[in-house]
Amino acid sequence: MNIVVLEQKSIGDDIDLSIYEKLGNVTYYGNTLTSEVAERVKDADIIVANKAGMNEATLKDAPNVKLICEFATGYDNVDLEYCKSRGIGVANVVDYSTAAVAQHTFAMALYLLERLPFYDNYVKSGTYGNQDRFSNFDRPFAELEGKTWGIIGLGNIGKRTARIAEGFGCHVVYYSVTGKNSSTEYERVEFDDLLKRSDFISVHCPLSDLTKDLIDLEAMKKMKKTAILINVARGPVVNNKDLYTALTEGEIYAAGLDVLEKEPIAQDNPLGKIKDSERLIITPHMAWASTEARTRLAMEVYKNIEAFQRGEKRNIVNG
Repeated sequence: MNIVVLEQKSIGDDIDLSIYEKLGNVTYYGNTLTSEVAERVKDADIIVANKAGMNEATLKDAPNVKLICEFATGYDNVDLEYCKSRGIGVANVVDYSTAAVAQHTFAMALYLLERLPFYDNYVKSGTYGNQDRFSNFDRPFAELEGKTWGIIGLGNIGKRTARIAEGFGCHVVYYSVTGKNSSTEYERVEFDDLLKRSDFISVHCPLSDLTKDLIDLEAMKKMKKTAILINVARGPVVNNKDLYTALTEGEIYAAGLDVLEKEPIAQDNPLGKIKDSERLIITPHMAWASTEARTRLAMEVYKNIEAFQRGEKRNIVNG
């Protein structure tokens, strides 16, 4: 079988994919623009992709394609109905980055809560060495113990985050966007209630018509002025312009973002103007990308292909 890996760099050059060569003749591309897809997949039996468009325009001249494997959980780049009409299976990978994303959630929260940018600079600037006392706590900071942690989206990552928050002594509440999650492990609340009660809000829900701009200025005005917002889900769930207003006008205390409305960050995104790392930290969509998570992702794609070749529908999302 001819296997075409369209976006090897999306999983990192440090992850060895040579095991794929046990499954067929593999062609690797570091990155692939949508305009390049059709030419690169025309002789493929199996395509491994991430963001490159998989639809009639890119696949119509690739008669042999039988399987598309995603280097991801999401498959927004794939026209599932078209693939189904062609008998092309689409396989994704779930739960490979749960530990990494939950860890990053707290890395950002603690960075902001404990005012680490200020204290790191306080020492490195030489100011600490010139003071006449052993300690410094000029920027007051709080504990997680006893705080309320609100979670939007109680899936695998949301649940892992909830357990960690409990370990720090937080009371956990959650909001189910669809209303379908009825878990009794944590207190389920309505959206406005979560906004008003939470000291920390972390976002772990998928992007949909229900969640786009879910956290807008109106929502942030209902939050505590001391609240910290963390978004490690999808960028458009939090309206970036509204977040800029909320931060600059003191509607909330701080925010940590691993995702943005447009990635990489657009020149006109006002959040790029905020240089105060005590109020805002932005990381480049890397919460999912620990070495362990990327290694698991690569192996799960391998297992999806291997299973498909045995006639099994492992992680097939379109039938």
